Amino acid sequence: MSEEKPKKTAKEEKTTKTAQANENTVLIGKKPIMNYVVACLTFFNSGAQKIVVKARGRAISRAVDTVELLRRAFMKDLQLKEIRIGTEEVTRGEGQKTNVSTIEITVAKP
Repeated sequence: MSEEKPKKTAKEEKTTKTAQANENTVLIGKKPIMNYVVACLTFFNSGAQKIVVKARGRAISRAVDTVELLRRAFMKDLQLKEIRIGTEEVTRGEGQKTNVSTIEITVAKP
């Protein structure tokens, strides 16, 4: 007797895809750039073929620096696959809505 797996709902499938996408994502914040470079290297050394570096606001320059340092100093054959920019609307503590710039940089091994 074989048991059939229950079918996933659309929400469960979306959650699974989101979890897979987030597995190889490095979110850039206020830490030193080398911390994020090490995080990227860890993903690649654990078998990831591509990673996404995400940042918003003032951390965008740190994300670009992270990818450039990774490409120029540590993994010379790394390929830049995609750069996506956008804007998110964020509600501040006072109830004000402001726009914050975002960037997602996808890099991959050849």
